[in-house]
Amino acid sequence: MKDYAIVGSGVGGSSIAALLNAKGFDVALFEKEPYLGGCSSTFMHKGYKYNTGATTLAGYEEGHTVKEVFDAIGVKPNLIQTDPSIVIMQNNKTTPRYKDFDAFFEAVNLNYPHQNNEEFWKLVYDINKDFYTMKDYYYANENSFKKIKSLFSFFPLFMKFSKYLTVNALNFTEKSLPELGEEYLDFLQAQIYIVAQAPMKEINFLTAALSLGYTFNTNHYVVGGFETLFNEMTKDIKDVYTKAEIVQIVQKETHFELHTKNEIFQAKKVILNSTVYDSAKLFTKDTIKNYYKKYEKLNNYQSSFMLYMTIKSDKKFFHHYQLIQNAQLKNTLSKAVFVSFSDVSDTQITKEGHYSITASIHTDSRFWEDTQNYKDQKEELQSLVQGVIMQSLGISEEEIVQSFSATSKTFEHYLNRSQLGGNAMSMKNFLPFLPGNDTPIKNLYNVGDSVYAAQGWPGVMLGVKNLQRLLGV
Repeated sequence: MKDYAIVGSGVGGSSIAALLNAKGFDVALFEKEPYLGGCSSTFMHKGYKYNTGATTLAGYEEGHTVKEVFDAIGVKPNLIQTDPSIVIMQNNKTTPRYKDFDAFFEAVNLNYPHQNNEEFWKLVYDINKDFYTMKDYYYANENSFKKIKSLFSFFPLFMKFSKYLTVNALNFTEKSLPELGEEYLDFLQAQIYIVAQAPMKEINFLTAALSLGYTFNTNHYVVGGFETLFNEMTKDIKDVYTKAEIVQIVQKETHFELHTKNEIFQAKKVILNSTVYDSAKLFTKDTIKNYYKKYEKLNNYQSSFMLYMTIKSDKKFFHHYQLIQNAQLKNTLSKAVFVSFSDVSDTQITKEGHYSITASIHTDSRFWEDTQNYKDQKEELQSLVQGVIMQSLGISEEEIVQSFSATSKTFEHYLNRSQLGGNAMSMKNFLPFLPGNDTPIKNLYNVGDSVYAAQGWPGVMLGVKNLQRLLGV
């Protein structure tokens, strides 16, 4: 019998599995697909590799949780620092998001001049810097007493940022930058959406500032694609089961039974890296099913439309672009296409002289429920997104070796989830309303982007560290 069974090998699942294994626990990690990583995996299609979704490693630097977790696991990933973290293109303006404040500010003030720019962006910079120096807060959700006790640990953070926690981001920004104009507002909204997974009108200004400020942190490109990172993280775990979908979990008196189609495994404790919206279906016991069902209302149906491309080109590209349009593309929720390129030197993920490209734009999973028109709808949006990328970045038809797309239905088929990005960091999803890493069910835990703390590597890793604390290991 295993000490821990971890269901799902995404960022949270692989990280907590590796941490527990490093602490000497007997761990089994289960993954439905043949590769590890979930939404952050790397896959092969017709001879070419692509990062599935996540394309940048944020927060791997001293004093940040991501590096703390990797250090605890004993992994030193093969990384290339990305600076600028992202290059934003809107109309005829190109704005690199440099880590250095002065270098970035020169670019943004040139393209979006405003008399209050320096004060606004210095505030964003300072909030971001100060936030990551604060430690020792944690979140528990096992029962009301433990939740209230844990919320007191946030008191120093609340006192420090109370002014920004209780004010709407859009209102605060419009007061800070009066008459900023639609173009500048779209510039801000697009960047915030990447991190917060919600528009400015639905979040507080602290969330908006952290979303705008993540590029002032160190960001990295993962050499070889994210598969190399997940394989390195989990290499010391003896029992890693791929192509092993857990279809049912049965709670016994002293342990859990985890059923695949062909085998039954036993574990004292279970950690789910599935979303809280979809976890109820795994269980037979009504009390557990009902616990997860109450969180189904958090599912906002937000997803991503993905375009994958391989091009052969002698042009030089940055790692990441955000291409902001003047209007939303059909069947999307955003005006911005996020485009990631493999490093020109990275021949592990693609051949020399080639680039592997992962592009995404926000969509709603309900847009893709019309099975009769699904194929035409998919082809239409693929053509639109590809056209935006080609026109914006000067890519010709002759340079394209391969291109194909994925919708929420694709992700549901391969990853058992159609909602992507986890819980949006909106006012209604903020503490104490977030589902936690612990549950009222004894020895059952959660990790990932749909529970505390948030999505993205920094958010999920904060949840991993939080879970480690709750487990007392």
